Amino acid sequence: MPNKLFSSRRIIFLAVLSTNMGLSVTVLAEEDPAFLGEIKVSGKKVDSDYRTDKVKIGPLSEKSLLDTPYAIDVIPAELMRNQQFKSVREAFRYLPSVQGENIRPQTRGLQAGVVQNTRIDGMNIAATTDYPIEQFERIEVLNGLAGAIYGPSNPAGTFNYVIKRPTDEPRRRIGVGYGTQSAALGSVDLGGYVDKGKVFGYRLNLLNDTGEGYVDRSRLERKLVSLAVDVNFTDVTKLELNASRYHYLSMGFPGTFSLQNDNVRFPSAPDPTRVGYGQPFGGDNNITKTFSGKLKHSFNADWQISAGLLQQDSDRASTVPTNTLTNNAGSYTTTAATTTFSLDRILSNTIALNGHAKTGDWTHDLIFSSTGFTWDRYTPNKIGAITLGSASLDNPVIFNEPVFPDFKDRYKSQTTRQQSLNIGDTISFNKQWSATLIASQSWITARSNNKAGVDTSRYDKDGISTNAILSYKPQSNMTVYGSYADSLQQADPVPNNPQAILAPYRSKQWELGYKVSIAKMNLTAALFRVERPYPYIGADGVFRVQGDQINNGLELTANGTLTRDLTIYSGVTFLDPRLENTLTAATEGKQILGLSKVVSSVLLDYRIAAAPGLSVNLHIANATSRPGNHTNTYSVAGFTTVDVGARYYSQIMGKAASWNLTLYNLANERYWANITPNGQNGFSATGNGTGTLGAPRTLRASLQIDF
Repeated sequence: MPNKLFSSRRIIFLAVLSTNMGLSVTVLAEEDPAFLGEIKVSGKKVDSDYRTDKVKIGPLSEKSLLDTPYAIDVIPAELMRNQQFKSVREAFRYLPSVQGENIRPQTRGLQAGVVQNTRIDGMNIAATTDYPIEQFERIEVLNGLAGAIYGPSNPAGTFNYVIKRPTDEPRRRIGVGYGTQSAALGSVDLGGYVDKGKVFGYRLNLLNDTGEGYVDRSRLERKLVSLAVDVNFTDVTKLELNASRYHYLSMGFPGTFSLQNDNVRFPSAPDPTRVGYGQPFGGDNNITKTFSGKLKHSFNADWQISAGLLQQDSDRASTVPTNTLTNNAGSYTTTAATTTFSLDRILSNTIALNGHAKTGDWTHDLIFSSTGFTWDRYTPNKIGAITLGSASLDNPVIFNEPVFPDFKDRYKSQTTRQQSLNIGDTISFNKQWSATLIASQSWITARSNNKAGVDTSRYDKDGISTNAILSYKPQSNMTVYGSYADSLQQADPVPNNPQAILAPYRSKQWELGYKVSIAKMNLTAALFRVERPYPYIGADGVFRVQGDQINNGLELTANGTLTRDLTIYSGVTFLDPRLENTLTAATEGKQILGLSKVVSSVLLDYRIAAAPGLSVNLHIANATSRPGNHTNTYSVAGFTTVDVGARYYSQIMGKAASWNLTLYNLANERYWANITPNGQNGFSATGNGTGTLGAPRTLRASLQIDF
């Protein structure tokens, strides 16, 4: 405990010291206009309604979210802070079309790739590590296919994390927090410019979050140093630089659960707080270092160019235990599944030229861009699951800690290079009608090799992805659009024969969308159909494409201010995911493993007028039952979780302060958070998936002060 307190106090000391070195101090509500509540600073109270006005998708120009003909969800900074999120995975709970808790994130029932679908400021990063919410200004999610915009990727959506940038006025914010059972948190958020001419700006975020989690003998550590620097060479030329180091340690929490064969079923979710479902020595120990830079220049009001590079090392030591259920009485065998890859090294790039032109009565918003990455994967010289022992759900056991391999003793085993050239035009025929046409030509190369450096598989493919959209604005506050997209992605290697790789997959999507802004409410609806090839091992024992996954669905969202004091952030997704055109009667027409037909999330935030500065909130998340295997012979129960919280804005010694208290999973419901296939393209050789337990009732409390 002394070390935890010392670390938190040290962070607070740095913030207080910075405010006493002659630096100017201004109380701000820039990220959260409602942060000051009833405190009169400028004489005008501004409400936060969790809406986002503008968004920039890939190489496309920034434009109104209302006028962007895609299904896009944005989680803004004030929502992330008010709900006390700690990671981007926790934020995904508020997006019904997204699954992202303890797995690679996905939308519309389709899993993302390791690198292709996840980005920071539009550049590729690894999806297989944790990211701290304190580093980001907002999270942007584009649901569905995006190959024409971003290049080849799984049809799982695109997840873009936007880094906090320097503030126009000085920012001096510190925070302290406490969580179940003894976690102590200290954070610092400093920003502004170092010169009067506002040439050199900075944003520094420091975080130390350490303590025991909801399981006895568990441990969670989050340590972040993140620096963003802006250099404004001129009014039209800016250089953005970013550097961060994040250490994420999670030990002793429940491991994953798998099934020995198709005769074993997932039981009712056990108590996640019981010691023994995880191991005190088992979990994740990740260090992620990310460096990026982007140069932006405006030639004039119509033409702009930007170019960026990002380097990331995601260094992982994964000893998360896997509990394989061997019968329906709850017996299981525990292995420590040491990671196949202990380092992902990514160098990603982007360059985009955006222009606005006119031909006759038509206007054109043009893009010419290129985006891509080089991705090296390193494998420990010693790999393989270590059997720890056997136990049962009724009597879990803490096993002796084995001798784990040296995860840093490794060799480069895979290299993937991907590059795309994109061209697009949005043609506005008049104020009502417009059409968007985008295409990308992409090249994918991949090499796998053994410890001796000898190639074991080679992959060289190329192809085109396209996207066509027709938009209509019946009125200035609404948009109706219809779109078609097809997207390329790298295919799977054949199990037990890595030298054989299937031809690239091509997914297709049809979407009909509607967006309207009424008063202080944004309402959206998107009706979609996604088709993708589905490979698996059939009755003949051959792994090949033997069917199609077809996901039909409807997404609805409603965000904004319902009344003067009531704000809502909500959505519901109806999904019918099916396996069609198969060569196996047992799977024909069956619902896809692990996917609920209905998922919803509703956050209500209410300001109590009779108690100025006090707000309360209620979040309800629901998912219906899910098939437990490919043949749909049984289902895993769905769940409903309820979170409640309170927030109070006040002053401490004349400084704006925000007090937050949140109780998650109020009813302490036991549930399976996810049931997912082992392969990212939906295939599981055992015919069933992997389960992860949802967290129990937990408490978080925090205080933030602007000096």
